[in-house]
Amino acid sequence: MGSVRNDGMTTTLGELPSDLETCHQLIRELLESLAQQTHLSEKLQHQLEQLLRQRYGRKTETLDPAQLLLFAREILAADEATTPAPHPPADAPSTDAPPSPAPADQPKKKGHGRKPLPASLPRKRVVHDVLSDQLPCPDCGTLRIKIGEEVREQLEYVPASLIVIQHVRPKYACKACEGNIVIAERLPEPIEKGLPGPGLLAQVAVSKYADHLPLYRQEGIFRRHGVELPRQTTCDWMAVIADLLKPIWKVMHRLVLQSRVVQSDDTTVTVLDPVLGRFVGRLWVYLGDCFHPYVVYHFTEDRSGDGPQEMLRGYQGYLQADAYSGYDALYTSGKIREVGCWMHARRKFYEARTSDPPRAHQALAWIRMLYKIEEKATEEKLDDAQRHTLRQEKSRPILTKLKEWLDQQTFLPKSPIGEAIGYALNHWVALERYLEAGFLEIDNGASERAMKPVAIGRKNWLFAGSKAGGKTAAILMSLCTTCKNLKIDPLAYLTDVLGRVSTHPARRIEELLPDRWQALREAAALVEADRAD
Repeated sequence: MGSVRNDGMTTTLGELPSDLETCHQLIRELLESLAQQTHLSEKLQHQLEQLLRQRYGRKTETLDPAQLLLFAREILAADEATTPAPHPPADAPSTDAPPSPAPADQPKKKGHGRKPLPASLPRKRVVHDVLSDQLPCPDCGTLRIKIGEEVREQLEYVPASLIVIQHVRPKYACKACEGNIVIAERLPEPIEKGLPGPGLLAQVAVSKYADHLPLYRQEGIFRRHGVELPRQTTCDWMAVIADLLKPIWKVMHRLVLQSRVVQSDDTTVTVLDPVLGRFVGRLWVYLGDCFHPYVVYHFTEDRSGDGPQEMLRGYQGYLQADAYSGYDALYTSGKIREVGCWMHARRKFYEARTSDPPRAHQALAWIRMLYKIEEKATEEKLDDAQRHTLRQEKSRPILTKLKEWLDQQTFLPKSPIGEAIGYALNHWVALERYLEAGFLEIDNGASERAMKPVAIGRKNWLFAGSKAGGKTAAILMSLCTTCKNLKIDPLAYLTDVLGRVSTHPARRIEELLPDRWQALREAAALVEADRAD
């Protein structure tokens, strides 16, 4: 029995148990408590590392390939394993002579130096001629003649300007009758009797939803031009044109649902609604396949499964998304098949590499081999059938080995490596589903990239001013992002469409889709060129 003195008082400590069984039980409890504290300490350390990485570290998940070789020797032959053997054509003549060695392909050098300026830019000639007293020949005095010229192009910037267009409608009346006044009909306008023209509306929309310039900054830019356009006014303009363009958004949504595979993702958006107060809403994205290349955003007030169920109602095909439980109700009927994302699975092993390096790097090495196969297929421009065959020959054996290895592991469920292995095993069917068809992707990276404009814009405009503002952002971002993905100038597109959408026949609304709008413009340009010739 021991004691401890504290401020002059003696406190007696409890005696240790005398029997061996009780001592062993006490030791086991102490060891279990110590293990729990150690596990908690490791978990907190892991969380701290992830927070520091998110705040200050690099966002990429790249690893040194040489480091992966320590954990998966199979990757040494990855390049050879992922290179399909060439198949000679059926009608190729057979020969016993050995083929001559093909010359080694020279690596393409990246271009350096100044690139030529686009021919589409307008040119303004500024001639710098010699002085008249320099024209006589110094030998014979004869005036020298022009034999050519040297042209150097310099790129200059002409600041944007605001102009006022006066729409004049002359009035006519009968002089004899002193009445019967006639005047031309008012031209259709995006905003009836409104101040802005289509070009100004398009500029405000593209500046905010494509270039991430918030309305209060645009207010300052317009003020430098001598025009007062309060942000509340431009905000109201955006709501009006979003309502005008909503039929195009609906057609884009309908066509996305005709895709063989749809990718989806979501992110948060802070909303300061005057009625509902401050809350965190969600912007979801739905991407179609190559036949329906549209990016459709959708705003919801929360992250429940109601949003995906509304947007994917009636869809039949593959849905590739993260493992969020809000999608689970969509898979119960069997009409929508879940495709997992190896990017999310890889990320969890990457985060576990500091707490359990051997097993984390072992899994990362196998996943790296899967991506090497996809890179080869992309480099060789394989079609869907060839990509599917390559995956069956090369990717499936790797996935089989990885699954066997995962099943053999023992781990604490709440540990970083345990969460990574548990995620892979719990979603294994969805993770290997990309093997079913060549048009399926190994991850939903495209939808995550489509969330990048939202994340960048959110750092600038900070929040949506209302629930209606979130819906406005979804519609205008859908059109701007789709145009950027299709290499279409969103400003030219919106300027033209806003000038005629109010009078465009509803039955021909598909003509205003970005890709079809571009195709019609190119066809019209060819016809005009033929007429000029």
